[in-house]
Amino acid sequence: MPAVRIKICGITRVEDALAAAAAGADAIGMVFYPASPRAVTAEQARAIVAALPPFVTSVGLFVDMPAAELAAILDVVPLDLLQFHGDETPDACSGHGRPYIKALRVRPGDDVAARVREFPDASGVLLDTYVPGIPGGTGEAFDWNLVPAELDKPVILAGGLTPENVGLAVAQVRPYAVDVSGGVEASKGIKDHDKVRAFIDAARAAC
Repeated sequence: MPAVRIKICGITRVEDALAAAAAGADAIGMVFYPASPRAVTAEQARAIVAALPPFVTSVGLFVDMPAAELAAILDVVPLDLLQFHGDETPDACSGHGRPYIKALRVRPGDDVAARVREFPDASGVLLDTYVPGIPGGTGEAFDWNLVPAELDKPVILAGGLTPENVGLAVAQVRPYAVDVSGGVEASKGIKDHDKVRAFIDAARAAC
C-alpha cells in the first residue's frame, strides 16, 4: 500500500514541532480552541510555523470559530491547511483562502459516506471518536470497522492512536493519513519525542 502520511497534532512548542519533523512527520497540528489544554495563541503558532523545515505542512485546528476571529489568526499565522472540528457547515469551512479538512466524529449507525458527501470542497476528512461534548482529543478509539472501504475523500484516521496500535490501524483501515495527539504526549500539550518517533516508525512499517 502507499506510504501513509502522518500528522502530529496538539503541538504547543517549537522543540516538539522540530522533533516531529525530524522523525519524519508530514504535518504538525496546532489547536486554536481556547477550551483545549493544548490551545496555542497566534503568536505561539507563528513561532512554530516559522521554525518548520520545508515540506512539513502546518495545520490549524478550529472549533466553531467565528469567521472574523479565524481571519485575524490567518493574518498572523501562515497556515497551510485548516481543520474544522466543530459543527461547521460546508460554507463555514470554505472561503478562507486555504484548503481544509473536516473532522467527523464517528459513532455506530452513522452513514459516514453520506456525511463525507456534505463537504464536497474538503481536501479530506478526519474520522475521530464521538464522545458527547468533546470535539476531539479524547484519547479514545472508535470501531474502525465503521470506516467504509471506499469514500469520496482521502481519510485521515484519528482517535486513540498510539505507537502500540497505529500499525494495526494502518493495516486494517488503509487510510491516507493518521493523526495523533495524546498518544505521543508526556503531558497535555508536551510531546514525548521517543513516543513520536515510535509512532511514526510503527505507522510507516505497517505500509
